[in-house]
This record gives sequence, structure tokens and C-alpha cells, in this order.
Amino acid sequence: MAGWLCLMLMVAVAARESLREVNVFQLMQMRCVLGLLMLYPLIHMNGGFAVMTTSRPLQHISRSLVHYVAQLGWFFALMLIPLGQLVSIEFTMPIWTAILAASFLGERMTVWKISAIVLGLIGVIVIVRPSTGEVNPGQLIALVAAVGFGISVAMLKSLTRTESTVAIIFWMLVIQSVAGLVPTIYVWVWPSAYTWGWLAVVGFCGTFSHYCMARAMLHADATVVLPMDFLRVPLTATVGWLIYAEQLDMFTVLGAALILTGNLLNLKTPGPVAASVSA
Repeated sequence: MAGWLCLMLMVAVAARESLREVNVFQLMQMRCVLGLLMLYPLIHMNGGFAVMTTSRPLQHISRSLVHYVAQLGWFFALMLIPLGQLVSIEFTMPIWTAILAASFLGERMTVWKISAIVLGLIGVIVIVRPSTGEVNPGQLIALVAAVGFGISVAMLKSLTRTESTVAIIFWMLVIQSVAGLVPTIYVWVWPSAYTWGWLAVVGFCGTFSHYCMARAMLHADATVVLPMDFLRVPLTATVGWLIYAEQLDMFTVLGAALILTGNLLNLKTPGPVAASVSA
């Protein structure tokens, strides 16, 4: 989990630095292509490409495309709102996952899940403050991305019943590389050496952060692992303050506290709990 936290913080900074020079589509494409190259050692360790075969190609395609759109939204929002605010809104993702899992996977809604949903929605309203008439488009994009991540995780939970973690990551990167090829060619600019370095960081951290989370889940219960992920909110806010001089207002702090409280209540429900899957 320490690896997950460090890698996710690095993704946020590396992506923002890369986006000073390249388009979001190009960033996503380089993330996928470089990620595939960096994933190869894990593929080799797990038996090579022969064990990457799947009997559920349509589920992989639909899940990967939903995640692709959500990830694009996350990167767009990264350029429009402070890092702490982006991650706070992102943490509504388990709320959407709980709703979708109950609707389509037959998971039982409990009083804790309902409380988590209510607190999360109130937290979003506090952060976005629609009544002021000054809603930042980045906040809405971040919220849509969080819903997309929630859909992606609900679909991922179904895939994990038959597919390995490495296979899921492999097919996600392959499908997203194909999906982003045409728009990337259209907006392509040759990055400077400085930006190539940041793109490599995005590719590495974006790929192996998920592997760290999967390994953490293997060695400890979700009730131990996932509360550690909530440290990303204050850590990302601190990074935003130190590097970009971003300030957090009290509404964002209060909204984040409500969202994280809702997530902690959600952990009282027995069974697997979805983690955040951005980047």
C-alpha cells in the first residue's frame, strides 16, 4: 500500500507536467503503450502471452472502454481543479460501485452502504456547491469520471471471477491502445526529452500502482488495506500545496471528510470492497 500511495501521487504530478506539452489523448496513448512494455516481465513470470487468452472478450472491451473514458476525464480535470479537490471527488467512486453492484451483481444493500451513499452525495454537494452558481467544469468532469470508475470497478469485480489480475491489466492496456490510436495520431506532437521522462513515469506508475493494490489485497483484509488509501486525500493536497501552491478551502475539507466517513462506513459491510482505480 505504501507503493500504491507513492505511485499514485507520482502519477498526478507526472500527468500534470506532461499535459503542459502533450494532449490528453496522447498522454493516455503513451501511458498504455509504455505500460504494456513495462508489464511484460509480469506477463513472462505468469506464463507468457499464452495464458493471457480469455473467454470473455466483450466484457474486457466494454470495461476497458468505460475505464478509458473515465481516465480521460480524470486527466482533463487534473488541468482544471486543485489536486486535493480532484482526489476528494474521485473517492465517491466506491459509492457508485456499491449502487451498481447492488443493481447488476445482486449484492445486498445494507444500512452501512446506504449511509455511505448519503454521506458521499452530501460531500460532493459541499465541494461543488451548485447553489453558488460558480461550479467549475473541472469538478463536474471529475464527478463524471468518478461515476465511470465506479462502473469500471463493478465490471472488474465480475471479471475477477474468471480472469487473473495480470490478464485484466494486459487486455485493458491493449484495448485502450487501440481505442486511442486515431485521436492520438491526429493530435500528436513530438515530446521534448523532459516530457518523455514524465510520460515514462506515468506509464510505469499507472501500471504498477494497480499491481501494488492487488498484492496488498492478497496479503491483508480490505478493512486494513482500503483505509490506507484514504491517505491519498491529505497527501495529494499536500503535494499540490508544496509543488503548485494550491490552497484547499474549508468546503473541500468538509466535503472530503464526509466522503471518507461514508467510505469507512461502507467497510463495515462484509465481502470485497472496491478500491479507487484511477490512472
